[in-house]
Amino acid sequence: MGGEANGTADPSCDASEPPYSQELLQSLDLPGRFLFAILTVMMLIANLVFIEEAVYIYRKIPSSKRSIIIWINAAAPVIATTSCTGMWIPRSTMFTDFTAAVFFAIVIHKFLMMMIKECGGQKLLLRRFENDHFKISTGPCCCCCLCLPRVRITRRTLFWLKLGTFQFVFLRPMLMFLSIVLWTNGNYTLYNLSPKGAAIWISCFVGVLTIIALWPVGIMFQQVRTLLICKKIIPKFALYQFILILNHLQAAIINLLAMQRIIPCAPPLSSSARGAYMTQQLLIIEMFLITLISRVVYRRRYDDLEPPDCMAEEAGEKQQTPKTVLNGTVSEDGLPRV
Repeated sequence: MGGEANGTADPSCDASEPPYSQELLQSLDLPGRFLFAILTVMMLIANLVFIEEAVYIYRKIPSSKRSIIIWINAAAPVIATTSCTGMWIPRSTMFTDFTAAVFFAIVIHKFLMMMIKECGGQKLLLRRFENDHFKISTGPCCCCCLCLPRVRITRRTLFWLKLGTFQFVFLRPMLMFLSIVLWTNGNYTLYNLSPKGAAIWISCFVGVLTIIALWPVGIMFQQVRTLLICKKIIPKFALYQFILILNHLQAAIINLLAMQRIIPCAPPLSSSARGAYMTQQLLIIEMFLITLISRVVYRRRYDDLEPPDCMAEEAGEKQQTPKTVLNGTVSEDGLPRV
């Protein structure tokens, strides 16, 4: 690829649109082409690993959890695929980013449903925690509001938690459709964050919806993490958080640096296009690694939790001591005393 921007301004540095794919490929030198090939192979391997994992889940996991776990496992390969598409075709970046964002919105809701399913479903979860309360002073919304009261765990509170994640599944595609409509009319530009543009307002609204959607997942995780520690819920939650941070926070930081021209342009890529280009390459590598780790975490078959009634009966039996022994009494340690 061409050198960094120097004293002579290159026209591509001020371009409002990324270059066409043939322009980008022609500007690549040998190391650049080798990097493209390696990243593409990593994306293909990630998809093959996911397909193999999906076949295993379909054969070994109960049908009630099957689709949810496949959706969650598909997050990293899908993001790697959209990033690879955007890397090869820079002008598709807006559409690939939208696709990855909508898919991950579904994954957020599916992760909440997975935690409920791992507890045995909604009915068993309510029976297990019928006398407990949700701690709502948790991230990312209210982690500093320690004075917030605890909320009793009922069918209604579970409905509100599920609604909190489902609203993102419903509204994120609508905002994507609105952005595309405004883009066709010239009112939406991905890298134009001026107050007069639509991108800044839509991005702020999406940010608020994202925080609202992440809050119920954090509340549920705080409640069930001890119960589901035998099902490796902490590593699963960590992988989910890594995907969230890398796909959203990392991309936002790099794009902000690019728009401030801290990341210099490299013809034929402008600063903004180069920032997106770097984000895509990083995401392919990161999602490849997360796909491999997810295969290890989700591939194991975990035993179902015991029903609450059985757990109560076992606890009662342990507390009981034998009442009668032939021709004698029973001591406190359970041994017969003549």
